[in-house]
Amino acid sequence: MLNILLYKPLIPHNTGNIIRLCVNIGANLHLIRPYGFELDNKHLRRAGLDYLDFSLVHEYDTLEEYVQINNINLNRIFATTSKSKNLYTDQVYKNYDTFLFGQEDLGLPDYIVKQIPNNILIPMQPNNRSLNLSNSVSIVCYEAWRQLNFEKL
Repeated sequence: MLNILLYKPLIPHNTGNIIRLCVNIGANLHLIRPYGFELDNKHLRRAGLDYLDFSLVHEYDTLEEYVQINNINLNRIFATTSKSKNLYTDQVYKNYDTFLFGQEDLGLPDYIVKQIPNNILIPMQPNNRSLNLSNSVSIVCYEAWRQLNFEKL
């Protein structure tokens, strides 16, 4: 099973869409607090539709707490950042890998990017700021799932 880890997400619609994605590809969703919304937010529920009833959302206060509780190897976390030169398509993914995504407005803090050995990039045209968070999560996770031959994770 793949793990999606969102660092302090701000927009409930994005998180709701990611919940739907997780249910559809069989991934776990993990969130690092604080959020820019409440988990019972109506916008989150609207974006997540009835998928909220089928998903488990795990919550943490820090990245370190996530790593410790889940006994995660830092070498199997892939931090998505525009500061990387490593394309997400050039990596070899395995079951139980974690894909870390930053806040919609700021991305991941530098101190977190420096902690994670595997930083990946989703390429874009020059001079563009960013992709939507839920789109970014979909792009990376579908590549990982494709590499795993769309196994039932």
